[in-house]
Amino acid sequence: MISKPMSDTQKTRQHWMSVMAKSSSDSLIKLSNVYMDQQDFENIRPAEVGLTQIRGRMGGTGSQFNVGDMTITRCVVQSAKGHYGHSYIAGRDKNHAIRAAQLDAMLQDPTHQYSIIQNIIQPLAHTLATQQAQKANNVAQTKVNFFTLVRGED
Repeated sequence: MISKPMSDTQKTRQHWMSVMAKSSSDSLIKLSNVYMDQQDFENIRPAEVGLTQIRGRMGGTGSQFNVGDMTITRCVVQSAKGHYGHSYIAGRDKNHAIRAAQLDAMLQDPTHQYSIIQNIIQPLAHTLATQQAQKANNVAQTKVNFFTLVRGED
């Protein structure tokens, strides 16, 4: 199956949805409380917990195999202006899924997009990048290089 390349709009939306899904629920809700007071949303698909199967590839490019199962929470809302917001969050946090879906709907509205990206998405992305760099640094400190000496059996 050949897929079409994503447009810039799709890539941007994919980025903000990824940041909201990977961020902590507390941080996302705390940063976004200011924007939620005047907004109305209709629940299209209320937050529900489910199970999905995770697949992987050996070395990232080999044959597919089943890694295991993972709990996810998903939600779909519609804003008063008609934008649909979707979210898929790892785990069982329904409040996190609801807030991410609400923000996704608001981010599709040009009147809120710039402000939300500046005040919510970018700080969360910065925090995630810092945490990832710290984790990579911790892993790098335990790196071991293996080598074999010539044994001279020839």
